[in-house]
Amino acid sequence: MPDHLQPAFRALADPTRRDILRMLGDRPMTIAEVSDQFDMTRAAVKKHLVMLSDGGLISVEARGRERVNSLKPEALKPVMDWLGWFDQFWDVRLDALKAAIEEGNDNEQATEQQGPHDD
Repeated sequence: MPDHLQPAFRALADPTRRDILRMLGDRPMTIAEVSDQFDMTRAAVKKHLVMLSDGGLISVEARGRERVNSLKPEALKPVMDWLGWFDQFWDVRLDALKAAIEEGNDNEQATEQQGPHDD
């Protein structure tokens, strides 16, 4: 994995941070608004937001005394591109599964067309 993606993956490694990203995908939020969604202190939420910011996944804008956190969806593209490389392995397996199912269906239809056997 390229070194420049390490901070993003580190940020994505935590389920709480992934939940925060989903929330920020709906709308920008202050630390207080994010904190209200979790059973943890604002300081703990702030640490998660710092990790997301360090990973380049969110931006933080000062608005008066508040700091508003926003998702940077374009920052997820390099992560998705890196993960997309692994699609080739699923494609091969899914193609094999599809072929096996279709072969099973063909065999079943052939058996039904032959009708019952008299022994």
